[in-house]
Amino acid sequence: MNAGIIGATGYAGAELVRLLQAHPGIKNLNAASVSFEGENIENIYPNFLKNVSCPLVKPEEAIARSDVIFSALPHGVGEGYAKACVERGISFIDLSADFRFGDDEALFAAWYGQRYKYPELRSRSVYGLPELNRARLRELAADGPVIVGNPGCYPTAASLGAFPALAKGLAAEGATIIVDAASGVTGGGREPGRAYHFPECSDSMSPYKVGAHRHSPEIRRSFAAMAGRGGVCAPGVVFTPHLAPMNRGILAALYIPLARAWQSPSMGNAPPSKEIAAKAAEIRRLYADFYKDELFVRVLPEGVFAATGRVRQSNFCDISVHLDQSGTMLIIESAIDNMVKGAAGQAVQNMNIVMGFEESAGLAMIPALF
Repeated sequence: MNAGIIGATGYAGAELVRLLQAHPGIKNLNAASVSFEGENIENIYPNFLKNVSCPLVKPEEAIARSDVIFSALPHGVGEGYAKACVERGISFIDLSADFRFGDDEALFAAWYGQRYKYPELRSRSVYGLPELNRARLRELAADGPVIVGNPGCYPTAASLGAFPALAKGLAAEGATIIVDAASGVTGGGREPGRAYHFPECSDSMSPYKVGAHRHSPEIRRSFAAMAGRGGVCAPGVVFTPHLAPMNRGILAALYIPLARAWQSPSMGNAPPSKEIAAKAAEIRRLYADFYKDELFVRVLPEGVFAATGRVRQSNFCDISVHLDQSGTMLIIESAIDNMVKGAAGQAVQNMNIVMGFEESAGLAMIPALF
């Protein structure tokens, strides 16, 4: 099969090149860039020397030569390319926010300041979190081309951390879930603002867009869909992102008030009791059972904490399960590589589902040790 990447010279696009050139089902890779048309991608990213020799073409050429298209473009740019792909009968996997909100154009406009150019395309679109919407991805793919709205990096880490608690009734009805997360600087893209420059972010960690990050409504929508699986009301969400002095990774801490049926008796300010430890072990087993058939979600054993360094350059999401000392608050730590499971790797996972490959194809790498 031939795959195309529009926007191949950004960080997410280059990560797609890295993953797809090693994919067993991809015969030819067609990389497109408006800014660098005519150049070879190995001249822009010398790490590709002797591995990828890929001249950069116009997006229209990549679409004409490909059986599936990935778009790593800014928000509000890719809809026309999505329309061209659907008209040609090929699937379109979008790493921007353009197709993450379904037919809720008002919500997209409120947070991204743009209206849909082709609202009719949403009838072919799916929010591409495989663990949530795998069946819908396959259903649409059986009926024609699919437009995949690849999730954002923060929503991926948060959603996978909360899914079992919401779907299995662990979370208190009507609770507010706090999501406190930190990301590496690659999340700012290849042409970042001043805050992402080395002198600004080295040896420093800082919050940004507090109470106003664009991923907040996406997290709320995802949590609502997951709560719906458990037949409960959608929770409230308070999301605060932080910039961490590292290149890759997201670590998300989720604070989930437990339903009364899952609470242990209050211990006040006392140290954690054996009863609370047993309850934590029970919830950990529930999480492990919930994700037992998921290739890329690892529920960690007791005493092992989720850490960005153990998922680096992989498509894994690591989850550790904890209770606070009162036994009333579930604390989930969720770690991903923001460039892989949070972007390019998840896009390849979605392609595998839509195109009928093994879901792990091209993604079976062991995380880097250092």
